[in-house]
Amino acid sequence: MAQINSQTSLTSTAKSSFWQRMMAIREMGLLLIIILLMIVLSLASPHFLTASNITTTLIGLATDGIIAVGMTIALVSGGFDLSVGSVLALSGVATGALYIGGMNIWLATILGLVISVGCGMVNGYFIGKIGINPMITTLSMMNIARGAAYVLTEGSPLSLAQTPKAFTNLGGGTALGIPVIVLIFIVIAVIGDYMMRHSAFIRQVFYVGSNSKAASLSGINVSKVKFLVFIIVAVLSGIAGILTLSRFNVATPSAGLGTEMRVMSAAIIGGASLSGGEGTVFGAVLGVILLALVNDGLVLLAVSVYWQDLISGIILLAAVTLDYINHTRRRTA
Repeated sequence: MAQINSQTSLTSTAKSSFWQRMMAIREMGLLLIIILLMIVLSLASPHFLTASNITTTLIGLATDGIIAVGMTIALVSGGFDLSVGSVLALSGVATGALYIGGMNIWLATILGLVISVGCGMVNGYFIGKIGINPMITTLSMMNIARGAAYVLTEGSPLSLAQTPKAFTNLGGGTALGIPVIVLIFIVIAVIGDYMMRHSAFIRQVFYVGSNSKAASLSGINVSKVKFLVFIIVAVLSGIAGILTLSRFNVATPSAGLGTEMRVMSAAIIGGASLSGGEGTVFGAVLGVILLALVNDGLVLLAVSVYWQDLISGIILLAAVTLDYINHTRRRTA
């Protein structure tokens, strides 16, 4: 029996090592594609490598990148969150409404994040504790949070006046010549990547995503893991909402529309699997950068804005198809 267990362990370790190598190859391939795309765009448009365009692109992808960290963790757990864009909008709107009502901006910010945590707790409870499908649960939360944002604003954007400079600097300031919002994204991405590689909790997330029944039998509290995962996603969505509010000084109920598809596309392009158990933050960040470069290139080449959604959809379909093919091959291997 001991020999059988030893052989099983060695086989499992070998498979794990193999797929880790495959993920590294995929990330290097993505990095190469990004470099080639940058070369092509720099040759196609003289404006691509200008400081203003690079800064605008980095600022634009920062909030998607922050949420992509959370979406990657959700995908690794075997789920996903379609409510991220709506939670982004609700956190920004709630913060803006509280500030306009006379509350201190920092207290309003904290309460805006608390509301985001509440959204994550609801998602986590129904998915982790009750066992409802993530698509149904997060689709419902997407409508609830978006509807709440419209109710709070009565459908009109809320303009913030005379917000403290420290707050506006979060989304619009710079430090050492780098936009603060980009620095925040980098810090969150680095922390997320470190956790994915070294955190005992994230290791449990991988186990749950790979085989939730086996994880439960090994003593992992599967429902608790899923509950916490969706809180993490919601908190990161809330942070993105606060940064969006800080950047524009306007709380818009329509903010974050389409965010869920972009960040899910980025995570899957970066190696996360809809089947769970796979994914890296570094890969997701590369996916976010790739999609941002594609959109930036279309704008610089004066391609109609309507083509952007079409091309993003094609990229997502290609990524999902590749994920399906890889998953099928792995099951038959």
